[in-house]
Amino acid sequence: MLITLLYSVAILLAGVALLSVGIMIKGKFPNIHVGKNPAMRKRGIGCVEEQDAQARMGNHMAVDERSRKQ
Repeated sequence: MLITLLYSVAILLAGVALLSVGIMIKGKFPNIHVGKNPAMRKRGIGCVEEQDAQARMGNHMAVDERSRKQ
């Protein structure tokens, strides 16, 4: 039982090490943000936060979410 557990931990550690090789070589994490993807930008698709901000721009009927304490 203990040997099986040690083999499992060793396999998991090897997998994490192999998956992190790309990060170690480049020195940074890959940018997987939707707004930075060229194919998505070409189709006019952005991240939810950007789309929400664009939808709220110039809307005089929008509710002010930062209400002041009274």
